[in-house]
Amino acid sequence: MGEGVKSVHITNYYHPSSGGVKSNYDSLLQAADSYKRHVCLIVPGETDKVERVGKYGKIYFVKAKHAPFFDRRYRLITPFHYLQTGTPIREILLQEMPDMIEIYDNYALTLLAGIIRKGYFKALGRPMLVYFTGERFDTIFKSFVSDGKLAHWFCRRLMGNYNLAMFDYFIANSSFVAEELFESVLKKFNPNRSERFFNFCWRFFNSSPKDFEERVVICPRGVDTKHFSPSRKSKDFQTKMRKRFGIPENARILLSSTRISPEKNIELLPEVMKILSSDGEDYRLLVAGAGPKKEWLLEKSKQLPQGKIILLGHLDKETLADYYANVDVFIHPNPREPFGNVVLEAMASGVSIVVPNSGGILSYANRENAWLTEPTPQAFAETIKAVFSNEELRESKIAKSLEAASRNSKKKAIERLFETYDRIYCRFRLNFGKNASK
Repeated sequence: MGEGVKSVHITNYYHPSSGGVKSNYDSLLQAADSYKRHVCLIVPGETDKVERVGKYGKIYFVKAKHAPFFDRRYRLITPFHYLQTGTPIREILLQEMPDMIEIYDNYALTLLAGIIRKGYFKALGRPMLVYFTGERFDTIFKSFVSDGKLAHWFCRRLMGNYNLAMFDYFIANSSFVAEELFESVLKKFNPNRSERFFNFCWRFFNSSPKDFEERVVICPRGVDTKHFSPSRKSKDFQTKMRKRFGIPENARILLSSTRISPEKNIELLPEVMKILSSDGEDYRLLVAGAGPKKEWLLEKSKQLPQGKIILLGHLDKETLADYYANVDVFIHPNPREPFGNVVLEAMASGVSIVVPNSGGILSYANRENAWLTEPTPQAFAETIKAVFSNEELRESKIAKSLEAASRNSKKKAIERLFETYDRIYCRFRLNFGKNASK
């Protein structure tokens, strides 16, 4: 992709405090000038407005209402923003005339790709349609709706028969997330589905599941190793932190930075602290973040001895980086984390890491650079205590975690992503032509 090629990225997950999604798209926009690539982002906002990010980057905020469920901090672009001629998304796309449209959404935005594939937006031509996924739909559905067999069937059929049938290429941020794509489409994972109906769905969208595995690419995200760094370790910050929250000098400080939401397995945190509170050592947990279970976590913290769990709220990037570098241990409770930007940020900050032994975190975390454990309260508590039992092992793991963060730097991740766009766009043009349907 060169200077004349435009990419438009559309998501409902971009929010001032949305963590990894905002961070990753901001990085992409900021890199646009360096790579001389036209990168445009379309996200929901309070009002319609446009923000420039250098010469090549641009953000369109489309006026949208708050989401009616899950997390009401987020706004929601719906099909009504793009179904008919003259709607906001259509007007933006006609103004930009992108060569590639990437959609990061499992719900309200995927139909846009289907409309384009069906030829109901001919004025736009035929851009390459990319499905980016940074989470597993089945995890979200399990956390917010249901975890039964019918729910599992629904997730597989929605993804396999509908969402994925509308796109040309697929990008996942980890092997763990990509597994859901394969499990939704490939026949070997769906022995009892109706192949006739499955094939009908793909034909309806002028598509085919042929060579599906070859059209799935894994592109891990990256961390800003200049911003998140051990150089931020400061005796002065540690003193002020302890004084502000009434933390004794001998107390061991833990930190968790995450969206306080059901899919993040937040329920584990108070249970872990309950066990640690019965230990002879003094452990304190700082929780950075916001979300729909904030009040629940606050009530749970009141059931523990005072000051054991301290909610910091949403922290800006600068403040969060200081906390990472000045606590004793970073813990992350989610065993089904899609990728885990916050874990990578903590590793880059030179702090000991305790995480579940599953999920997308294993893209970069292993037993050499982190403490991996079963996602149970007792296992987590025992592992946290083990961090402090061996100074030599702790220093070794921190050194290797810094190396892992360096291998997954933001610069390398952006290079990898742009190279991926180049490769699949060339293949798209070769196989389908600029204005062809598959």
